[in-house]
Amino acid sequence: MNLISSQLKAELPLRWQKIQQMLTLENADACLISTNVNIFYAAGQILGGFVYIPREGDPWFFIRRPIGLTDRHLVYIRKVEQIPAILKEKGVVLPKTLMLEDEIPYGEWVRYEAAFTGARCVAGTTLLREVRSVKTDYEVLQMKDSARLQSEAYKQFPSLYRQGMTDHDYTVEMERCMRQLGSLGMFRVFGSTMEAAQASVLAGSNAEAASPYDFALGGNGMHPSLPIGHNGVKLEEGMAVMVDFGGNFNGYVSDMTRVFSIGKLTQRAYDAHQVSLEIQQVLAENGKPGAVCEDLYITSLQLAEKYGFADCYMGLSQQAKFVGHGVGLVVNELPVLCGKNRVELQPNMIIALEPKFIISGVGAVGTENTYVVRDNGMEKITIAPEEIIDIS
Repeated sequence: MNLISSQLKAELPLRWQKIQQMLTLENADACLISTNVNIFYAAGQILGGFVYIPREGDPWFFIRRPIGLTDRHLVYIRKVEQIPAILKEKGVVLPKTLMLEDEIPYGEWVRYEAAFTGARCVAGTTLLREVRSVKTDYEVLQMKDSARLQSEAYKQFPSLYRQGMTDHDYTVEMERCMRQLGSLGMFRVFGSTMEAAQASVLAGSNAEAASPYDFALGGNGMHPSLPIGHNGVKLEEGMAVMVDFGGNFNGYVSDMTRVFSIGKLTQRAYDAHQVSLEIQQVLAENGKPGAVCEDLYITSLQLAEKYGFADCYMGLSQQAKFVGHGVGLVVNELPVLCGKNRVELQPNMIIALEPKFIISGVGAVGTENTYVVRDNGMEKITIAPEEIIDIS
């Protein structure tokens, strides 16, 4: 491809190798990638078409758009049915077992299966997500750069508040700040029932609204078509304002939450916030390679219980059943720190830890930071003041 940097071009073979190792373990001959996130991972740019990765040898790029790209293994096509004949013409043995992304619509699966006559098609979405869950050194640097810029924005957020603002007014100013620093203005989220805006801002009792989405907290949102985050409420004395942005500056999403206040909050809110900081510290210290996701989650539950906040941990009427999740090309990568998940952490996994509490009548408190799993524990890469800042 001729639209990507030389540094990224040198990085791509490492990703192909990781996918090929997965194919070998699963006894699959090749995979056919067609979704944007996995195409970006495998090609370094968004392409309209397919990436075909055999268990051995170089990938092939079968493209419909954009026009004008050149590469030794890039072929322009009109439809997927052309791919097998082209591969055969190029001397590539056709697969007996072909891995597809099972997140694609059923109709597409049937069509791809019919195109590769005789091949047994197997599900690959979760396996590809597992491959992406362990970052290369290049990806870690991209995540750190995104986290650095996001942290710079968060340090400016307190100064953007003006008396009389609604949560919507404040959100618009914070989004503008992020865009000025280079945010791409959106981020990707995995799952057909998951949707998100760039920011989730929860002020006061809006934090108590349960969400239909699988996020930590909810909020009514500005419209029933996107019921998440701020809802237009006026920011008033005694409110906690939780600010949760996805920091996409380069395709890689860091995740970060901070809490501001309009005047003083109740002592219980400040106490719960301190418990959140302690939970993060304990999990980060214990989040070494080999640590089990479920064990870390249970530790967070035990700490919330110990300090008397179990009833408002990760929600009130509806409590989220996780304390952290992978981040990367989507904001909800693997692994998830939740119950019944015995996956072990590996070096270069990047995890967002987000122990949060809802104090009735006040709002949401707690922090979220993005961490890289290292041999001696988790390295925090989102750096901004973590105490509750009074912005009134």
